[in-house]
Amino acid sequence: MIRLGVNIDHVATLRQARGGVEPDPVWAAALAELAGADGITVHLREDRRHIQERDVRILKQTVRTRLNLEAAIDAPIIDFAIEIQPDQITLVPERREELTTEGGLDVIKHRARVGEAISRCRNAGLEVSLFVDPDLDQVQASLDLGAHAIELHTGRYADASSEAQRRSELEQLFSAGRLAVEIGLLLHAGHGLNYQNVLDVAAIPSMRELNIGHSIVARAVFVGFDRAVREMKQAMELALLK
Repeated sequence: MIRLGVNIDHVATLRQARGGVEPDPVWAAALAELAGADGITVHLREDRRHIQERDVRILKQTVRTRLNLEAAIDAPIIDFAIEIQPDQITLVPERREELTTEGGLDVIKHRARVGEAISRCRNAGLEVSLFVDPDLDQVQASLDLGAHAIELHTGRYADASSEAQRRSELEQLFSAGRLAVEIGLLLHAGHGLNYQNVLDVAAIPSMRELNIGHSIVARAVFVGFDRAVREMKQAMELALLK
């Protein structure tokens, strides 16, 4: 079975647009779990543009599935993660000027910092995943530095402008996923996945977890959070029939 981790960042984005208290992402997490989500994902950014420390603290107490905290390789954020003890921490790249995460963490370029962050998290008992591009060298480096899992960045696949490009990007995801499983990493994926393109990624052999947020929150505006989550689960489960 493939887990669906529902990313609720953009519920918090809507709240922060007015600087008020609603909609509360904690409520969204509860609704997502009731609808069948297998986990809740949040990204505590350095600039606090959406999720706040308060959200993570309450989610730690209320999430009944799995809490996945996305975090930069930044010492204060790692300190916070160790204090909170989420079920999983996913280390991601982060730039203040980006609208959303633009690519995978360059594990090779930032080897020393990534290694230190992984070591600190593992020593604190955290399960560590790295958000990386579907590059074989990045996958191997993730294992070498001690990660438990990788989350393949599916953004280029999702943004492909032609069928040929889409198939090429999908093949890279398959290849990176194949290597990850062969060397003993747990396989996750996410970024830009929606109801139309999720099937082929869910069908990658040994895929264990998909983290999806924007498309679910966008659909929830029109049909409600319960239905939006249930429909994504159904779209993923079609992969079992392929």
